[in-house]
Order: sequence, then C-alpha cells, then structure tokens
Amino acid sequence: MARTAFEEIYVADLSALMEEGVSRLVEEGRIAGKIHVIIPVVEELARLAREGSTIASAGLDEISRLRRLSDQGVIELAIVDYPRARFDQTVDQVVRRYAYEVGGKIITADPIQASASRAMGVDVIEVSKKRSGLSIEMFFDGDTMSVHLKEGAPPRAKKGSPGNWYFVRLREEPMTREEVERIAREILEMAQSPRNGGFVESERRGSTIVQLGDYRVVIVRPPLGDGYEITVTRPIARPRLEDYRLPEKLLRRLTERAEGILIAGSPGMGKTTFAQALAEYYMRMGRVVKTIESPRDMRLPREASQYSKVYASAEELHDILLLSRPDYTFFDEMRDDPDFNLYIDLRLAGIGMVGVVHAASPIDAVQRLLRRVDLGMIPSIVDTVIYINRGSVEKVYEIGMTVKLPTGLREAELARPVVEVRDFLSGELEYEIYTFGEQTIVVPVKRLRPSARGHAGSVEARILGEVERLLPGAGVSLEGDTLWVSVSRNNVVDIGKKFVKVKRKIEKQYGVNVKLRIEE
Repeated sequence: MARTAFEEIYVADLSALMEEGVSRLVEEGRIAGKIHVIIPVVEELARLAREGSTIASAGLDEISRLRRLSDQGVIELAIVDYPRARFDQTVDQVVRRYAYEVGGKIITADPIQASASRAMGVDVIEVSKKRSGLSIEMFFDGDTMSVHLKEGAPPRAKKGSPGNWYFVRLREEPMTREEVERIAREILEMAQSPRNGGFVESERRGSTIVQLGDYRVVIVRPPLGDGYEITVTRPIARPRLEDYRLPEKLLRRLTERAEGILIAGSPGMGKTTFAQALAEYYMRMGRVVKTIESPRDMRLPREASQYSKVYASAEELHDILLLSRPDYTFFDEMRDDPDFNLYIDLRLAGIGMVGVVHAASPIDAVQRLLRRVDLGMIPSIVDTVIYINRGSVEKVYEIGMTVKLPTGLREAELARPVVEVRDFLSGELEYEIYTFGEQTIVVPVKRLRPSARGHAGSVEARILGEVERLLPGAGVSLEGDTLWVSVSRNNVVDIGKKFVKVKRKIEKQYGVNVKLRIEE
C-alpha cells in the first residue's frame, strides 16, 4: 500500500543541509512527514565546522531549525544511528544506501548525488542553492588573466597580458568566508559533472586543484592556509604559432630538426601559451602529440591525449608513452628530479620531447640539467632552448658538442669535450660548458674581455685554480663579472669559515665579485 504524504521518509544529505534547503521545503509545504538525518552526516558537518567552514555551521543550524519544526508538530525529525559499512565510504554513499534500505526520498542540492540516487532507484527531491549574487564569471572580463579571492580581503584580479599585467581591486568590501566557501562548493560541484568539461585534478586535506573548462582553480583551506582562498586563472589568448611571427630559420628547425626542446621563462611570461601553440602546430602537420601536465590546463584539440602526472607514477607514464610512441610529448611545468628524469629517459628512447621549465635566463634552463645528467649527454637530450619573455620569443639557443681547447686557454693539453651554447639565429657562441678538475664550469664566452693581467681565459684558469686550492670541494662558475662559489649544505659550515678570506683575496687580485651559493 502506498504511503501517505505524512508517512513519507525524507533523507537529508550534506548539501541540502548546508544550503538550508530542507526547512525551505517544509515552510513551502512541499514536504511533510518524517525527515531522517543519519549520524555520519551530523559528524561530517561537525568536523567541517570545527575546521572553520561557515556553510557546515549553517548545516548544523539547519538541523536545529528542523528540530524546532519537529517540536511544533509540523514534521517528525529523527537522528538515525546508521554507521558506515566501510571506512572508505563517503558520507554521500552512506546516505544513498540508507535511503535505499528504508525506501526514503533523498533531499539534495548536489546534481551528482541526485543522478546516483536515481540510478539506484531512489526518489529524489532537488533543492535550489542559496545564491549570494556571486559567480566566478562575474569577476572576469576580456582582459582578466586571473582572479584572487580570499576571506577578509577584497577580491582582486590580474589584468593585461603576459609580462605586462597589473592588479586591480574588484570591490572595496572584503570577501566573507561564507562567500568564498560557496563559490568553492559551486566550482567543485560543476567540476564533478562530466557535461561541464571539468575534473578535480588534485584533492588534499588543505587544497584542491580543479580544471573547469578554460578555468584552472586552486582552492586552499585551513589549516594549510590562514583562511579560505580561491585563485582562478584563465588564458586570455589562444594564439597560433604563426601569430608569434617566428623567423623562417626557426620554423624550419622546429619542423625538421628540433627534437629535444626546452621552453623556458619566468612565471607568467607565456611559456605554456607558446607550448600550446607549438603543440597545435605539430598536430596540423599530422604529428601525434601527447602531453604530461599537472594540472591539465593546455587547451588542445581532442586528438591530443593529455595525461596527468597526479594520477600516475613516472614509471606508468614512461611505459604508456614508450609503447604508444607519440611524435612529440609536451611536459608542462617540469619541476623536480622525477620530472626531469622522465623527460631524459623518453628523449633518449627517441621520442620528441618539449619541456616547459621555470628559468630566470636562457642559460639557466640548460644548467638545470647539469647535475642530473653527464655533461656529454646534454646535446643528445636538449638541442634547442626557446626563452619566452613577456609573451614573445626573446632568445633561441642551439646546443652542440665538440672537442676543443676551451676559449681563452692556451695549453694544448687542456683540450677537452665542450658543450657549446650558440645563439641560434646569429650562430654566435655565447657559452661553453666543460669540466675543470672535478668541477663543471659554465663560461659566458661572449662576456669575456681581455684583462690588464693578461688574456681573460688565462685569468679565469688562474681563478679556478686558486679557488680549488683554497676551497677544496667547492664548485665554481664565472658568470660575467661574478664568480659563484657553490657549496653543499653539508659543507657550508667548514667552507663558510674560509670563504670570507678567499672572497677578499680574489676580489682584490682579479677584480671580480665573489658570491656564495648554497645547494641542496
């Protein structure tokens, strides 16, 4: 026999309580009868409220409001002890199972919960969400690169173009915690719906990274942050490679010869935008392109396969790419040893590689490989370095290997393997990299000048000999008029005691600035 309206059982989930939608349904006369709230829902609300969530506190207030309605005889509220069957079950899963077992109707504000419940044969009542009048799209216009929302601070936006941007306040009134939380919840719910083209890239206790269409969203929560914070970035342009007006010589190299490419530059200068344009260019040429990203925010045609290193180990990605053999693999944001090692392994296996790295100067991109691979292998791994500054290609290096007497040295027995770094367009030699004793030396050949004390190369050799003798175990590189002495953190105490004396002596004798660099 069918239940009457007053015999129906309604099961409220987290989202319905946090949106304060259950009491609205009662006050509107849309539901009447028994409303069940299971204890795992109450415990989850309490946990979130303890961490500072204002919408979780609103959910607890909603339960109190329902209890008052129950005391008035309007409804019958029951807090049901229904433990989780397994520890790894989510609260939403437990709510669905409970509603299925008692034949109740789920009240929810979550579209995914609603779809999953209907798939189980559970009736659903969806409640509308409370709107604060804020939506993330409201903060963006055609010039907005990113939006920065934080509780207790006015919302701000970065406007302009790569390398030429400025911050503006979007309003004077600070954001409340509830506003930021509700926007974060809306983003997460949209990302969980496949029809919105979004996905959760990374989920941790204190942070969540989401890709939602063209938006990359980073959500930070206490205790990791000192408050709720949302950063949303969006590409304001999607240029083709032809829009960069590259010289024909460089286009020919990218098309015919370059197979180990590094795209370098400072943060926010347009590296990923250029990598995206290059990937599309290769695809138009009929090349097979795959990407490794974290998060996956390159906007590419569906023919490109985009992999996330968050959901796979370096070994798994290595096997997939080695077996599928793409023409080019784009590795966006190479940061640590596993990233560089994966790039190196795939390149040595014969796969064309394009890596995006943070670097303050073009030569810094090459130097990031020095401690990770033997010097002689560098030209086999990287043949082209493209430096992006303010959204444009500022410098292109060609990497090669030869055996010769390094620039400035005179004794023939000092000939050795030398990595040459040349300006690709002019052919001018700018840097030489070689080993001197146990040290790897990066010499800015273009900056070397004759000295009153003799040839610049001879001076350099004497400086290196002095440092090796006075500071055994230290590394040294001469960059322009600055001599960098590199020491490991383990040796900094021993070498640091001698460094001041050596610094005074070298600066006085050779007229160069001497600085200390501590390495991990």
